[in-house]
Amino acid sequence: MPRGRYSLHDPHDHTPLGEEHFHCAPGPSGWRYVSQLTTPAGDHAGSVDLAVDELGRPIRLEINASNWQVRGAALDGVTWVRTDPTGTHATEGNAPAHAFSGTSPAFLVSTARLLRLTPASPATRVRLVTFTDPVLAPRTVDQSWALVRSEAHATDNGPLTVDEYQVSALDTGEQHAVHLTGDVVLAAPGIELEDLDSPPSAFS
Repeated sequence: MPRGRYSLHDPHDHTPLGEEHFHCAPGPSGWRYVSQLTTPAGDHAGSVDLAVDELGRPIRLEINASNWQVRGAALDGVTWVRTDPTGTHATEGNAPAHAFSGTSPAFLVSTARLLRLTPASPATRVRLVTFTDPVLAPRTVDQSWALVRSEAHATDNGPLTVDEYQVSALDTGEQHAVHLTGDVVLAAPGIELEDLDSPPSAFS
């Protein structure tokens, strides 16, 4: 079960946004990721709990940030309920999308798991509902994912396969690289892996 810590920063001006302390593991029904977020000052800032099935579809999502909460799952596309900080208003949403997204590295792993690309695969389009910080406002985005290369690197624990994806935003044409190994993000815009207590889990 990998445990570790990501540092988060603004991908444009590199302003530190805090840290995400996580653990994740594959299980009999798929894969689960749980994390706690802290501010740059070390204060609690929220949490992420994401479970996907063996095909990468979200079977449960709970995000908390700034006292806002979102709970969602794959249902008629994706369906979610967003609750305000006072807990008095809850709004339900639904979109014909494949999965969820957001600032957490969990969503990069789950999207890659959903698409199951190989270096021979063509660029694949995916529609996601992303929740924006700090109030978890939902927004539907279309992206294109391509697995550029998959390379094995020697480590003390044996070879580690690193996958490099090119992710394109279809509304702006902006492109960026995402580097994954198993169920851990090595690097992506706004995300750096700082600590990892155990090797990544390999998906079958």
